[in-house]
Amino acid sequence: MRKFEGFMHGINLGGWLSQKDSNRREYVNAFITENDIANIARMHLDHIRIPLDYLTLEEENGRPIEEGYEYIDRALDWCRRYGLHVVLNLHNMHGYDFSPYSRYIDGPVFFYDAAEQERFYRLWERIARRYASDTDIVAFEPVNEIIYPDDTGVARNEIATRAYKRVRAIVPDAWIIVGGIRFDNEISYPVPSRAVDRKTVINFHCFEPLMFTHQKAYWVENMPMDLDMAYPDTAGSYVRTGRECRIDDGLLGTMAALPADTRGKDIFEKIFVPIIEMAERYDAPVYCSEYGVCEFAPMEDIIRWYADISSAFDEYGIGRAAWNYKGLDFGLIDPPFDEVREDIVKKL
Repeated sequence: MRKFEGFMHGINLGGWLSQKDSNRREYVNAFITENDIANIARMHLDHIRIPLDYLTLEEENGRPIEEGYEYIDRALDWCRRYGLHVVLNLHNMHGYDFSPYSRYIDGPVFFYDAAEQERFYRLWERIARRYASDTDIVAFEPVNEIIYPDDTGVARNEIATRAYKRVRAIVPDAWIIVGGIRFDNEISYPVPSRAVDRKTVINFHCFEPLMFTHQKAYWVENMPMDLDMAYPDTAGSYVRTGRECRIDDGLLGTMAALPADTRGKDIFEKIFVPIIEMAERYDAPVYCSEYGVCEFAPMEDIIRWYADISSAFDEYGIGRAAWNYKGLDFGLIDPPFDEVREDIVKKL
């Protein structure tokens, strides 16, 4: 399987230009600085992933926001200075948001609204034109975490194919990263076959087992605030606990598909199989654009989790970007990780 060279060991800058606490210039300028990029380079990582909200780049009426692009411009300058590559990902677009708390969550309107889709395509064309001369270090990831299941799968693939072709027409030599449905999980079979070429990367996310990586996560419906889950444990134990807590079965499906006694590194080796088989079928690199454990889990178990998933990534030749550098309850440079940060960074 081909490797996603230049994008093998990275980290996300979530909370900066997406999922941010404030749109104020002072907040954005202070959240990520050149010192942060230098720090990431000192971690011996090779790239960053920058999640973007459409409201960073355009107003509600669709008018471009130049200042939003200037933040990206500055980040690219810093990354060139420190030898890092960059993934640009549109986390939220007008008419669709992966967050269960979004105002757009009432229904998958975006997938059946031609006007919303056209706005999405135009935004990506604007991004591609802006950074067409930077494709030596920049890869493009058009969509983040389609949360809807199979009933939108066909529509999603049609949209992804059109977006792919319109971006590809502008940046013929750029890496374009494509993901799937069901939160980009490992069993969602993401690739639209009509939009695959030698610069296509197959993408997925991995926060398995969710009952460990998201324990006490206040944004997961029905997740108990007093839950303590260890790692490693068996797939059956994670599924049983999740069902006892009435966690959405869709969030437990990957673990439920494994033999109940699967544990430790074997969990990752088994759940990666479908995506690796797909990559081999298309002769495409594989990338995990988000993986990580929230700060509420036991720190020693977090180290074990990173050791196992990183070993599986290396075994299969999968590029990855950890979630997250700073903030959002996953931030590796935040105080909860002070005592274990060095051990975790070595495993990224």
